This record gives sequence, structure tokens and C-alpha cells, in this order.
Amino acid sequence: MSKETTNLKGLELKIFIFLTVFLAPILSVLLVSALGFSIWFSQILTGPPGAG
Repeated sequence: MSKETTNLKGLELKIFIFLTVFLAPILSVLLVSALGFSIWFSQILTGPPGAG
């Protein structure tokens, strides 16, 4: 195995760890937070469900 292949595998492992440990959880929290905020804000404007 050449040194270049070893460097690419190391980089690939670092990118995988970054994606799974940092990026995926952060994006999940942001997505759930945005959904919760949008539901909360829509209920401020239109009232709670069944209030009509």
C-alpha cells in the first residue's frame, strides 16, 4: 500500500467520524428545533388545534 493510499484512508476516516459524531447530530437537533418552532409559531397565529 502506498503512502498516498494510507493518507486517503486516514482522511476518509476523519471525514466519516466528523459526519457521524458532529454533523449528523447537529443537523438532527436543528431540524427538530425548526419543526418545533414552526409548529409553535403557527399555533400563535392560528390558535391551538380544534379551537375553531
